[in-house]
Amino acid sequence: MTPSTTKANPVLMTVENIYKAKVRLKGVVETTPLQQNLHFSELYECRLWLKREDMQVVRSYKIRGAYNKMSTIPKSELAKGVICASAGNHAMGVAYACQRMGIKGKIYMPAVTPQQKVRKVEKFGKSFVEVVLTGDTFDDSYDAAKAAAETEGMTFVHPFDDERVMEGQGTVGLEIMEACPPPIDYIFVAIGGGGLISGLGSYFKQISPSTRIIGVEPQGAPAMYESLKAGHVVQLDQIDTFIDGAAVRKVGEKTFKIAQQVVDDMILVPEGKVCTAILDLYNEEGIIVEPAGALTIAALDFYRDQIKGKNVVCLLSGSNNDITRTEEIKERSLLYEGLKHYFIIRFPQRAGALRDFLNNVLGPTDDITHFEYTKKHNRDNGPALVGIQVKKREDYEGLIERMDRHRINYQALNDSRMLFDFLV
Repeated sequence: MTPSTTKANPVLMTVENIYKAKVRLKGVVETTPLQQNLHFSELYECRLWLKREDMQVVRSYKIRGAYNKMSTIPKSELAKGVICASAGNHAMGVAYACQRMGIKGKIYMPAVTPQQKVRKVEKFGKSFVEVVLTGDTFDDSYDAAKAAAETEGMTFVHPFDDERVMEGQGTVGLEIMEACPPPIDYIFVAIGGGGLISGLGSYFKQISPSTRIIGVEPQGAPAMYESLKAGHVVQLDQIDTFIDGAAVRKVGEKTFKIAQQVVDDMILVPEGKVCTAILDLYNEEGIIVEPAGALTIAALDFYRDQIKGKNVVCLLSGSNNDITRTEEIKERSLLYEGLKHYFIIRFPQRAGALRDFLNNVLGPTDDITHFEYTKKHNRDNGPALVGIQVKKREDYEGLIERMDRHRINYQALNDSRMLFDFLV
């Protein structure tokens, strides 16, 4: 979609202030590589660079905004400590900044945050931070943190809707422009609350206005997409929290107004497609990213025609992935790509029924990957939960045709959301 043409006229983050942020961050953050990638360049017939914020000191760009904000807070306020809410990466940035600056911090995170991220926050903050797990989403943690900041007199460090935070994130754009020799035609940026695209976008629109800035959100958490379409900030009733680094129900008021000015187009990417991109980055490039970090790569298929022959930058925003999520990532990818299918199948209660199914219904490259069956009573038919993996997406049609021809009593489950969630 293209953002609403009914735009406010806010002041963008200035180039001068973004340069000032760069000076404050010197010696604290890494100047991460901008790497030309041959694999994706060939795949999409363009010249593609990866901005490797996954290699940042806290393995995401969030340290930039957090440290820039905290370094501008008066010392009298810093002495009381800082407080923040985060799904993970902002928390790590604040924790690291607390440890570097020697100040007290209190960090609120959703209770569903992967343990790998919680441990990292504690590691970066050392004895300077306290982690509080509360609520099911970032927004729940945000409300709790804001209330605590009021009662405890600590300074709230917003993860995105703050000028100093946006200026810190804007240094990513500055580094890209300094490192990329040719003019950049397209840059793909993941959006959660909007701080990164607001800061980076402010810099690009002033220094390289011809560059098209493409915002990328998860399909299950389209807060900025819906807000830009409506022309005002929209709060979503429900979101899919799988891509935890980009799953918010409501973007910032300030970031929204800047996004209206700087975002040229928006792409919503299915969570399963993101999982495929995570696996591709690892298998093809040996790059480990978290789900939010793979959003920009996952978006390229939806922009294939536009980027052909162009100079393209994809920002890999972070790599704080929990290895225990690997099986779920693989499963979601297979389901999205149409390679894995679940069924309830009622087999006749007779000897040889399963053998007949294997011999007559399964194709030569089909594989049963899941089978659950328990005989509880004497009925003519017994239901089994069966997972079947096919080699190619189009093989599914042949599988269904053979099941129908042999009069198999079945129900497909992939489109049943509640059953699907139970299985995955």
